[in-house]
Amino acid sequence: MSFLIVSGLSGSGKTIALQALEDAGFYCIDNLPAALLPHFAREVLDPKQENGLANVAVGIDARNRAFLAELPENLKRLKELGIQCRIIFLEAEEPILVRRFQGTRRKHPMIDDRTSLLEAIHVEKSLLEPLAFASSLRIDTSHTTPHELRHQVNEFVRGQDHAGLTILFESFGFKHGTPLDADYVFDVRCLPNPYWQTDLRRYTGLDAPVVQFMEQYEEVEHMFAELTAFLETWLPRFAREDRSYMTIAIGCTGGQHRSVYFVQRLARHFAAKNYLTQVRHRELK
Repeated sequence: MSFLIVSGLSGSGKTIALQALEDAGFYCIDNLPAALLPHFAREVLDPKQENGLANVAVGIDARNRAFLAELPENLKRLKELGIQCRIIFLEAEEPILVRRFQGTRRKHPMIDDRTSLLEAIHVEKSLLEPLAFASSLRIDTSHTTPHELRHQVNEFVRGQDHAGLTILFESFGFKHGTPLDADYVFDVRCLPNPYWQTDLRRYTGLDAPVVQFMEQYEEVEHMFAELTAFLETWLPRFAREDRSYMTIAIGCTGGQHRSVYFVQRLARHFAAKNYLTQVRHRELK
């Protein structure tokens, strides 16, 4: 049985995430009062019931404001009932959220006569902070298309059947901003840059010429050895704390060469050690 809560900031893509889960076979309900969570979960997930369901997703966000204070207690009650609940939390950079609301006729749920859009976003962040910290998966949708978001949600759902820790390795470019959803961020801008080789500029870290360029440098091998040693030391400790999903972000200047190369290599390395690995190259479209 799988019971998911989908939450996050208004305008971050919660509707798309719920639609993806519905397409994946989940029974989805949006904006259920948090106080009803234990009763609802017990009814729909009871295998003894003829109408029992195997996979359920519930949307909870700032529209649930009157019940959010009770949410930690209700999540505790779910655990006491033997129901494993996982939270998917969606967020995006403030300028992106403002632009999305300005481009639609929708009203932010926290806006009133005395509250501006930016102030409403700040209020909502504060209200949802406990859900963000309790989440199994955080997704930064600032630079994510609806198709990519659907893919990430589906990858997470598939990973739930895997015993142990799932690791998402994500490449990005610092000039486009640091991912909000990363658990660890590593900077590889200190390494030789293929971009300055005119004949390599048109390639990415997925291509053999860039791979060959990177692997000729001793400092690249040293960086890879240091990163793998660090992650091999600490990832099992997160797994022992029942952490099921982690995002490791690797950044270079533009997110095209060095970070892509490292993400590919790290994903292969940890897949060989029986971790379920996923790969995302944020700047490669």
